[in-house]
Amino acid sequence: MVSWAAAGGVVVIALGMVLTPGPNMVYLASRSIAQGRRAGLISLTGVAAGFVVYLGAASSGLSAVFAAVPAAFDVIKVSGACYLLYLAWGMLRPGGGSPFAPASLAPHSGRRLFLMGLTTNLLNPKIALMYAALLPQFITAGAGPTWQQFLQLGAVQIIVAITVNGAIVLGAAGVSRWLQARPRAMQVQRVVAGSVLAVFAVKAVATSTPR
Repeated sequence: MVSWAAAGGVVVIALGMVLTPGPNMVYLASRSIAQGRRAGLISLTGVAAGFVVYLGAASSGLSAVFAAVPAAFDVIKVSGACYLLYLAWGMLRPGGGSPFAPASLAPHSGRRLFLMGLTTNLLNPKIALMYAALLPQFITAGAGPTWQQFLQLGAVQIIVAITVNGAIVLGAAGVSRWLQARPRAMQVQRVVAGSVLAVFAVKAVATSTPR
């Protein structure tokens, strides 16, 4: 059984990461605004499935795989960084948008919403780093088998992420209306979010293979 201190540390890190604009927030907010809360919640199930995939991989020795095959980690971090840069450019370019700006997106089927949420999360470099490099730091000797600790700590991270992302889905439309009434605030939000995404992309590329 992991300690309360370890679980608390994961909560703090998970909150910091989920509250920072990233692919999951961008996709869930834009899809919820364009297609409604139901679509956002279906997309969120895909995001949740992505967390479960990473958790299963981590408990099976993801960090060891990345250490043994650095190219595997490089593929994930470069793919994720490219995706982050694409999202950042979409916000920072002249006339760029915000994840909370109203958008005329073509409606997607439930299956596609789920798969897009899953894919977005699997390509999210923040989540890859969370499971490959951050969670292992809270594994302690004597607290039980490593895979059990991974499952417990991962469950804490998933609960935090789904709770916050769920709030984003449910509140996206309200935030969008508030920002629409304040064009200056919308512009500031767009620039800040785009800049944060670009910084994360650079940090992702610069991150070394977990050992």
